[in-house]
Amino acid sequence: MNSESLQLSTAMVGLLGRHNITTATPVQQEIIPAIFEGQDVIAQSETGSGKTLSFAIPLIERINPRDGLKALVIVPTRELAQQIATEFVKFSHNNHLGITPVYGGAPIHEQIRKLKRTNIVIGTPGRLIDLLMRGALCLDTIQYLVLDEADRMLDMGFIDDIEKIIRHTPRQRQTLLFSATIAEEIVRLSQKYLRTPKRLQLAPNVKPEFLRQAYYQTSPEQKLQLLISLLSREKNISLVFCNRKNKTETIARQLSHKGILARCLNGGMTQTQRDRVTADFRHKAFNVLVATDVAARGLHIDDITHVYNYDIPRDVDSYTHRVGRTARAGNRGKAISLVDHGEGKQFFKPILAAYRGMIEMKTVNDRGYSDPGETLKAVQQPKKRYASVQLPAYRALVGNGAFAGEEK
Repeated sequence: MNSESLQLSTAMVGLLGRHNITTATPVQQEIIPAIFEGQDVIAQSETGSGKTLSFAIPLIERINPRDGLKALVIVPTRELAQQIATEFVKFSHNNHLGITPVYGGAPIHEQIRKLKRTNIVIGTPGRLIDLLMRGALCLDTIQYLVLDEADRMLDMGFIDDIEKIIRHTPRQRQTLLFSATIAEEIVRLSQKYLRTPKRLQLAPNVKPEFLRQAYYQTSPEQKLQLLISLLSREKNISLVFCNRKNKTETIARQLSHKGILARCLNGGMTQTQRDRVTADFRHKAFNVLVATDVAARGLHIDDITHVYNYDIPRDVDSYTHRVGRTARAGNRGKAISLVDHGEGKQFFKPILAAYRGMIEMKTVNDRGYSDPGETLKAVQQPKKRYASVQLPAYRALVGNGAFAGEEK
């Protein structure tokens, strides 16, 4: 990275270079100078855009290890807390800063012990409230407050906890808010707690030419066999989304019975179990992860090639977060949704409207296979345009042309 334009120390530039980071992303080019200038920031930026380093680097550069607790990063999930803490540790090697992630599902007494000699805390709202109520965490010395994935935290019902935590911090502080979407509640939060912030609305990290999106019309009874057929053809790193944790377990088990290397990830698992599954997926011990939205929010793996919506998300923002797990870091990816004739169809209508022209409808028949997204703008065409896929095992179950139908 350019040390002059971004005001980085020579030591930091050297450390970044050792990790093969030589060019700042657009997010980093905008946000790092703003933080160094002392501005509050509200940034609309997706995961995978380099936003973690955009706030981690200035904080590492500015905080002295002798000064005590100076920065608080609030995140929606324990996986994201771990991910961000790892980045802070990696790039504060020269500064010897104390970095402490705090989250539920782990022994609180060990976290309390580490808090006594830390400079930066990364935590989930619930555990932070617990520590504050116990008197184990004092935020009187905080100079930097970061709200990461703020929209996800609000979706999860953390707004009251977040405001309670903010009230424990000094009024004179620098506040940085990051969100993939800027809804009305995010605007209200920023107006209440940020001081004349610099507003940044950055281009999506996932470029349309790199992300191919498609959907199949199906039925609840036929959907599993379709997924099995698709996964059997695409021997790549895939993330399958379900809306309920018990569904992730069922689908992962059924995929495994069909010879597909699949595991599940959901909020009902212990932290140790989730860490093990995440590490195994990262190291490609298996290639299909079936997960809920909450469990996957802290999952940052750049080489996921396929995202499957086995269950359709309830809103457009959740869809955006899901498909943003592929086509990252300059890689190409595919997002495939299996839309049944019940709730799935209802929830998918606003997604189609929001992504008009970018999601291709596909059908199962015996005319051969074509990759999702070959005609990215098929939905915009005035006449029917169907892409097809040959799935012999599936055809035996449901017959030819079972999913034909025109988008309404």
